[in-house]
Amino acid sequence: MPELTHFDARGRARMVDVGGKSDTEREAVARGEIIMQPETLKLIEEGDMSKGDVLGVARVAGIMAAKETGRLIPMAHPIMVTGSGIDFRYRYPDTIEIEARVRTTGKTGVEMEALTAVSVAALTIYDMCKAVDKGMTIQNVRLILKTGGKSGKFEREGEIAWE
Repeated sequence: MPELTHFDARGRARMVDVGGKSDTEREAVARGEIIMQPETLKLIEEGDMSKGDVLGVARVAGIMAAKETGRLIPMAHPIMVTGSGIDFRYRYPDTIEIEARVRTTGKTGVEMEALTAVSVAALTIYDMCKAVDKGMTIQNVRLILKTGGKSGKFEREGEIAWE
């Protein structure tokens, strides 16, 4: 089993020193979903939610979150995000899938940034729609793909990143 890198030999939390690593191109793709009442999905799709363009706001929130991950996750390094995007897919009758793709050229990966982007995009959808559907569920946030760095490529079996 691989060692947990965010703990020292005495079991204390630490931020991993990446100073000796080489800069490489890195990319991560994460995905999650938010499940809601079919009527809520219809309001979002038709642009009839009273707070405005739900997916447009969620897209911007996810991109902003990717850039702030180092401030939110205690052991995540602040990194220079070189690219970030959020996409949505309707899965009828009641689900919106969210996918985030984040890129950097640096010493550490962007998996946490992609996962944070998906999570915040989903939370933003919840926030904008909670007046009509407090029962929404955010679930299944996961890493789909990661490239670059010492550990190489990871692809979740049975899932393909959207283009």
